Amino acid sequence: MLEELLEHSSVPHTPAGLSLFTQQRLIERVRQLKAERGIVILAHNYQEGPIQEVADFVGDSLKLAQYATTVAEPVILFCGVHFMAESAAMLCPDKRVIVPDLGAGCSLADMIVPQQVRAWRERHPDGVVVCYINTSAAVKAECDYCCTSSNGIQIIEAIPEGRPILFVPDFYLGTFLKRRTGRPIEVWKGYCPSHAVIDPGRIDHLREVYPDAEFLMHPEC
Repeated sequence: MLEELLEHSSVPHTPAGLSLFTQQRLIERVRQLKAERGIVILAHNYQEGPIQEVADFVGDSLKLAQYATTVAEPVILFCGVHFMAESAAMLCPDKRVIVPDLGAGCSLADMIVPQQVRAWRERHPDGVVVCYINTSAAVKAECDYCCTSSNGIQIIEAIPEGRPILFVPDFYLGTFLKRRTGRPIEVWKGYCPSHAVIDPGRIDHLREVYPDAEFLMHPEC
C-alpha cells in the first residue's frame, strides 16, 4: 500500500517532506484503501502528525497491543517497530499484521538474542528470566515472564525468594526494579540510546528555569 501511495511522488518518503496539499491527498487515499482492503491502522504515539491523523488508534506499545485484540478488520497495519507488531501478531493469531517499514527496528531490543538467554539458563538451571516488552518475539519465547515498565515490580515480587533472576534487556529499568524490590537481580547491560543521552545536568538546569514544573521520568532513563 505504501508503495502505491508514493510511486508517483518525487518528494522524500516522509511526512515532513510533503506539502500540506500532498499530505491531505495521501491521507484521503490511505483512508480509501484501508476501507477497501479491510485494514485498521495502529500508530505509536511517537509517529509524526500526518501518520497519527490517518491512524484508527494511537497509543504506546502496550495500549496498541491491547487495542489490536479488539479490532474486527482482518489486517492490522502497525506503524511502529518490529517488536510491537510481533506483540500484536501473537495476541491476534487470526489477523494478518504488517509493518510499512521493514527497517523499523529497536536498538534496545537488538541488544539481546535468544542464544544469550539460553546460555544464562545453562549456568542457572533454576533461574527465572524476566524480559521487558521491548524485546523480539524470539527472545520472549525463551523467557518466563514479559513485563512492562508499569507492572515490572509486581512480577519481580511474585517470583519465589532464592531463585536467581535475570532481567533483560534494559539496564536502567532493571536497575530501577532491583532498587525498588530489593531483590538480587542480574541486569542485562542493554539500553535505549535516546534515554541514555539524557543529561542530568540539563535536567537540573531546566528545573532551575522552571521551578514550578513537575518532573516526570520513565524508569528506562
